[in-house]
Amino acid sequence: MPSDRKQYAMKDDTRLKRKVRNSYIISTVSMTLVLFLLGSVGYLMLVAMVVADSLKESIAVTVELRNGLTPEQRDGLAQRFSAHELVRTVTFVSKEEKIEDTEFRKLFGSQFEESFDENPLLDSFELTLTSRSEEREAVDAFLAEAERLDGVKQVSFPARLAEQLHGAVNKIRLILLLFGGALLVISLILLNNTIRLAIFSKRYLINTMKLVGATKWFIMKPFLRNSITQGILAGTGASGLFIASIYGLNETVPGMLTVAENERIGIILGAMIAGGILLSLFFTRSALNKFINMKSNKIHLY
Repeated sequence: MPSDRKQYAMKDDTRLKRKVRNSYIISTVSMTLVLFLLGSVGYLMLVAMVVADSLKESIAVTVELRNGLTPEQRDGLAQRFSAHELVRTVTFVSKEEKIEDTEFRKLFGSQFEESFDENPLLDSFELTLTSRSEEREAVDAFLAEAERLDGVKQVSFPARLAEQLHGAVNKIRLILLLFGGALLVISLILLNNTIRLAIFSKRYLINTMKLVGATKWFIMKPFLRNSITQGILAGTGASGLFIASIYGLNETVPGMLTVAENERIGIILGAMIAGGILLSLFFTRSALNKFINMKSNKIHLY
């Protein structure tokens, strides 16, 4: 009989260790997937914001120059435009380049030379604006200032197109922020429930330690230590999945890695590891407080 009891006790101990180990593995894998989801959503939002800014910067202002300007006068205008806070790039386009443009030739063909004795087109600057181009008052002030400059004949800006583009970009940004916020809340709820269930499986062990007089910190210390290790493992695993996904996506859609800089990708990787540690610690401490403060006669009712 004593040997049978010993065998049963060993089997129970093995079964308990296996359950604890399986619970730890499952919670770590769940944390890894949640962190991977958060990192992926953050990356997609980053790419979307970069693309949105590039769309805003694609609006061009055409500044047509008067005939007879000297190279020094053109250079002075170019420097003035480059120094303006709203201007991102300045490109000079001569009237000879315009008349030789392929699209222009397709449109008019040889009829252009037959109708005009000399080239009636004007030299111009093509200005691309910064993402601040959505500030209508600032753009209007810049256009009015440019038209008053000596040597400038006309300034053209597609105001209606810019307004429609900015409106569409702002709507897309709002949708992405709402979508990302909803996923963040859902992910945190899942992560909280995963860690709470892992602690729940050890509630009787926590209660036994309370009954023998263990202090609250003594009970929490090994759990918190394990939560840090779990957060590091989950964050590292999520980072590995994220890197594999990004490079796999870059193979399918070349140029993706140039949209979001490698430095920003590194920040996302660091945030996943740091977030794994901090979230694991926070939710573990929260769950432990609940079970440690719970009365012993009610622990089986939870």
